[in-house]
Amino acid sequence: MAQASLAIREPPGPFPARFLMGNAHNIYSANLFRSFPGLPPDGSARYPRPVVSFRIVLDHQTLRFAAAHFTTSAGECEPLHGHNYALTVEIDGDLTADAWVLDFSEAKALVRSICSELDHKFLLPLANRSLAIAASDDEFEVRFGDRRYVIPRSDVAELPVDNSTAERLAEYIARRIVDALRERGASNVTSIAVGVEEAPGQSGWFRATLP
Repeated sequence: MAQASLAIREPPGPFPARFLMGNAHNIYSANLFRSFPGLPPDGSARYPRPVVSFRIVLDHQTLRFAAAHFTTSAGECEPLHGHNYALTVEIDGDLTADAWVLDFSEAKALVRSICSELDHKFLLPLANRSLAIAASDDEFEVRFGDRRYVIPRSDVAELPVDNSTAERLAEYIARRIVDALRERGASNVTSIAVGVEEAPGQSGWFRATLP
């Protein structure tokens, strides 16, 4: 009786199927790259080493503040209103000797301290050229056209921004975080991203890369 033979169909590529099948046991082996002729032992020619990056994320569920504001755009000014803002903070960097980018409790305390400064305040964009702003020791007077607001200074968060949009708030908070981390000597941090949610599904983001 004639003995049947199994034909192996060669797949496209540099390695014949019989070679791959014969080395299938090496798939999860540390010697995998030694099984392929022509490749360096570490496989660097075909499999470049990935760039390692670490990140911690502080979720918006625990980072909130409520504040009043209005924005200006195209010669118009919104009515005075408020939001329950929520933050998301992403911090990238190298691991410290303790194997973390930043201690979660330390990072949350830092961001919460910024939130507390903004909580139940009127967010005043001091660099807004569409507003006429006059300050005294006790109050701010803010004018836009025939509208006039007089607000106790203790109820105002004085922001060095040109508009109190979610994007500018994200930038302001991110820069505050960067400054605080530099003061603490956190030289391992490489970038920070902050998202400011005005309403569910509606956020403005800013990302800062640290030199």
